[in-house]
Amino acid sequence: MSEKYHIISDGSCDLPPELAAEKNVTVVPFYVSFDEEHYQKEMVEIGVREFYQQMVDNSKVYPKSSMPSAQDYVDVFLPYAKAGTPVICICITAKFSGSVVSASNARDMILEEFPDAQISVIDSTVDTVLQGIYVLEAVRMRDEGMDYMQTVARLEEIKATGRIFFTVGNIEYLKHGGRIGKVASVAGSVLGIRPIITLKQGEIFASGIGRSRRGTVNKTIDLLLNYLKEQNASTDSYSICVGYGYDREEAERFREDLVNVIKEKGYGEVEIPIYQIGATIAVHTGPYPLGIGIIKKSI
Repeated sequence: MSEKYHIISDGSCDLPPELAAEKNVTVVPFYVSFDEEHYQKEMVEIGVREFYQQMVDNSKVYPKSSMPSAQDYVDVFLPYAKAGTPVICICITAKFSGSVVSASNARDMILEEFPDAQISVIDSTVDTVLQGIYVLEAVRMRDEGMDYMQTVARLEEIKATGRIFFTVGNIEYLKHGGRIGKVASVAGSVLGIRPIITLKQGEIFASGIGRSRRGTVNKTIDLLLNYLKEQNASTDSYSICVGYGYDREEAERFREDLVNVIKEKGYGEVEIPIYQIGATIAVHTGPYPLGIGIIKKSI
């Protein structure tokens, strides 16, 4: 453990395990259950593809997720405290989960035994693949040699710039997850509408509705372009990614459309990775979320 400081995130970040390993990021998994009794660690005891397949095969079953415990975080923090390696722990928005509370409690427990330990717990105010690219910004700063406190401060600065613009296959999972009001859920059930949703500063907001998948998907691109225009921003200064659920082929077509539209609008060439949305968020979106994450680059 000779690194300057170590980066940890909860499983909401949805970084592919091989990428997290390559970037030396430790992920503390969430738990998921299809029967509310037996919970499995995501990515450890149940893979994301297996999770989605179960959702697709059992469309009337609505899975639940559970946050990491304080002990889960203690187990991860402890080796770094013993080694004297500072830690930055990035958690899902506190509006969606108590994961940041578990991490903060674990930090306090560690400090009782190791009062000199440095553990910064950050409420990212984001989630899923947007949290993933936020974590990668922390990695960028670490690998560029930025010191510990500078990195913490810069992460706090940029998190408010994070946005997710997305749609879902249907509104039922949002209804069961309690993420939208009853009126909207009833309308969705009766009319078959699909919502377009924006996540910003830790909360989700309705950004429109539509009947067709193509229409709602295209609207997410419009929302991204409007955001860039509002910020008077170039794509060079932002990290952008596509997040998807079960259907990788749809995500690849969507990314191609997105890259082309961005180029047509005069923003130039842009590299946009695709990441799969994990079980932590998919229990609320269902198997067919699709959208865009964007956040200001750290350096």
